[in-house]
Formats: sequence, structure tokens, C-alpha cells
Amino acid sequence: MMTITSVDLIEQIQEVKRQRNAVILAHSYQRPEVQDVADFVGDSLGLSRLAASTPADVIVFAGVYFMAETAAILNPNKTVLIPDPDAGCSLSDTISAKDVQLWRDENPDGQVVAYVNTSAEVKALSDVCVTSANAVEVVAQLDTSRPIFFLPDMFLGAHVERQTGIKMHIWMGECHVHAGIGTKEIEETLIAHPNAEFMIHPECSCGSSCLYLKPDAKMLSTEGMVRYAQGSQRNEFVIATEVGIVHRLNAMAPGKKFLPVKEDAICEYMKMITLEKVYDSLVEDRYVVKVDPEIAKKAKKAIDAMIKVG
Repeated sequence: MMTITSVDLIEQIQEVKRQRNAVILAHSYQRPEVQDVADFVGDSLGLSRLAASTPADVIVFAGVYFMAETAAILNPNKTVLIPDPDAGCSLSDTISAKDVQLWRDENPDGQVVAYVNTSAEVKALSDVCVTSANAVEVVAQLDTSRPIFFLPDMFLGAHVERQTGIKMHIWMGECHVHAGIGTKEIEETLIAHPNAEFMIHPECSCGSSCLYLKPDAKMLSTEGMVRYAQGSQRNEFVIATEVGIVHRLNAMAPGKKFLPVKEDAICEYMKMITLEKVYDSLVEDRYVVKVDPEIAKKAKKAIDAMIKVG
């Protein structure tokens, strides 16, 4: 029996993609080979913007479910596919629409700021969505005389409070991967590489202590890390986030060295997407993402508000 090679599979993916006028969007935490076959690789904000503007008829979202759901909300007349519908998000799962509604009932004049890592139902109850790239800018523009509920990531929320000086009600949710990156690993890596610049994602649990440890640390979204590394005169970087970003950094800033503080900081949900699943998704429409129209209509307002900022 003949075994299909990765090269053959990539060629077949590209051919089917052309035939169907499809586009493949991949998050920076995806497997290297999935990033390489994608038309666009980026963070949640960048991919949301691309999803909103693409002329493609079919969008294959190589990411986790809430990302594909966001693309479906922005493109109700297009076919949006996720190669594996079980690719979820531990952070998104920490909060439900019921939790948000309870806060709204207790704070009728309040404003809900939802990290994009949330379900469509949660977004539908929110005033604005944010990503790690624009959360500070969005919150800084809000009416501070009204209560603000920031959800679901408590570490990103703490970062926004530090940067803006605005006190918020913060949901105590976390990403299991970023929460597992601690001060010990960072300190050991920085000691071993004293001349390296340090880039840390704001979802990491050690945000405050790491800034104390290294005051010149750069707190950045994944795409912010790429842009900063490209523009920096330095050639060595310590990275605190999911390790999939290293492939993108190597591709976008060649010749520089990127050192993850924790080699096993791996999101198993992101890694559920494979080349084989991308191919099957394109050929067999696996798996179509649908959002209830009423929920989508409400959620789109919060997503549109996010896309406009930053």
C-alpha cells in the first residue's frame, strides 16, 4: 500500500484550496507544518481581521474552536471549517454565558470586556471583545465611572490594570499552558542567557513577579513578539508563551535565536490540527462551524468593536 508523503499532501491541499477558492488561517501555536501550509499565520486579532475581509468562499481555521466560531460570526455567508471540532480552549471553558448574565444582573450599568478566548454566547453578552494585543488600548477608552467586568483571563486582566490604572472586576480564569509557566523556569533561563531580551505573554501567571525580576521585560501578544523581534537589534530572546510561536519567530526573524523558557509549554488543543485533518476538512467539509443567528448578531457587535481598535 502506498503511503502519502507530506510533500504530496501539501500539494493536494494547495490544489483543493485553489479549486474551492479557500483560504487557510492558522494561529501561531499550530504545528509547524500546519503553519507552513497556511495562507496567513497570526494571533487572534490579526486572524479575526483577515477573516472579516477575505474574499475566499471557504475558510479553514487551523486553531481552536472559538477562533473558527469568530470567523463564522464575521462571515455568515461563507463556509467556515475547523479540521477538528474537539480543539477547545481551557481558558474559554472557565466561564459561561450564565456567569456573565449574573454579573450583568447585579451591575445593570456595567460594561463587559471579553477576551476573544470565549464562546459566542459569552461574546453576545459583552460590550467589546479584546485580544492580548489591544486589551490595554480598549480598556483605556472605556467610561471609568461605570463598573467594568474583564473576563476570563485573570493574568491578562491584572496586566491591563497595571497598564491603565483602571480597577476592574476580573474573572478568575486562566489558560492551563500559560499558568504553568512559572518564575522558576524563567529565572533559570534568564540566568543562563544574561544577554537575551525577555518577551512574555500577558496570560502567563508570573506577570508581576517576572517584571520585578526583569523590569525591561516586554509584555507582548504573540504577534507583538514577532514584530518586536524583527525590529530589535538583539539576536537572542527568551520567550514565555506556548512553544509553537518559536517556529513563526524563526520564519519571520531568521538568524536570531529564540529560547522558550519551558519546552513543554504545549497546548494540546492547538496541536490537534494536523495536515491530514486540514486536507480532509477541505475535501469533505469537515467540520462546518455554525452559530445561532441571534447569538451571532449580538456577538458580532463586540467583535467589530475589537477589530476597530489597535
